[in-house]
Amino acid sequence: MNVGIVGLGLIGGSLALDLRPKGYRILGVSRKEETCRAAIARGIVDDASTNLSFLATADVIFICSPISLIVPIVKELIPHLSVEAILTDVGSVKTPIVPEVSEIWPNFVGGHPMAGTAESGLDAAISNLFVGRPYVLTPIETTPPEAVKTVEEIAGSLGSQIYFCTPEDHDRAVAWISHLPVMISAGLITACMNETDGAVLKLAQNLASSGFKDTSRVGGGNPELGVMMARYNRGELLRSLQQYRHTLDKLIDDIEREDWEALEQQLKHTQQARPQFLE
Repeated sequence: MNVGIVGLGLIGGSLALDLRPKGYRILGVSRKEETCRAAIARGIVDDASTNLSFLATADVIFICSPISLIVPIVKELIPHLSVEAILTDVGSVKTPIVPEVSEIWPNFVGGHPMAGTAESGLDAAISNLFVGRPYVLTPIETTPPEAVKTVEEIAGSLGSQIYFCTPEDHDRAVAWISHLPVMISAGLITACMNETDGAVLKLAQNLASSGFKDTSRVGGGNPELGVMMARYNRGELLRSLQQYRHTLDKLIDDIEREDWEALEQQLKHTQQARPQFLE
């Protein structure tokens, strides 16, 4: 099977690294000629080009581009595809993408591998990035079952845990556990940088350890990705941010009133709830 990958960054490059040894012939497309050359030289892909027409022989194509480019790429790809070709994406938001792409290319299966690092680009690509990680597929009523099965088999071969849901449920869920944390983490960093005493700020930076590192990691990631999350999942992100603001107001109120019992009950609740997100 010929597998095309549009976008040879962290996700696209890691997909290629894992799929090529399994016998798939990997055809990559990147906007940069130097990325194509590097991907071929490192054995990440079998061949690569800067031209989307290069994927005319691909059976399945993974679109690993920023969310804003997925639909334009599909439109540019369509003239070069066979009618049997299956398209899928790796975007972190599905509702603005799946219906629109499915209307112009029925053999489209929305996808989202829940894996990544703070790094980006081809140099960040690593093997086994998807092992044990969730891989969400969001077919709709018109999605051909054969296309879903094919993408499920490829994603499963990566060692991922496959989940199925609607695009709407996906976006609401990831707002809580992916998009909201990015905004909270960014807000934490911004709040700390607002310390007006330079000596205290420097001391805080020197003392920061694993707790701050863990809670601030996603807020220090790719700004473009954060903006795309907010832009394309605006409604669900706002909903989760407003609920988080309500929770913060309750914590502030408990501390201002020195209601230590109420604060302890809240912290006990979060202590008990956290493992449910880590199973």
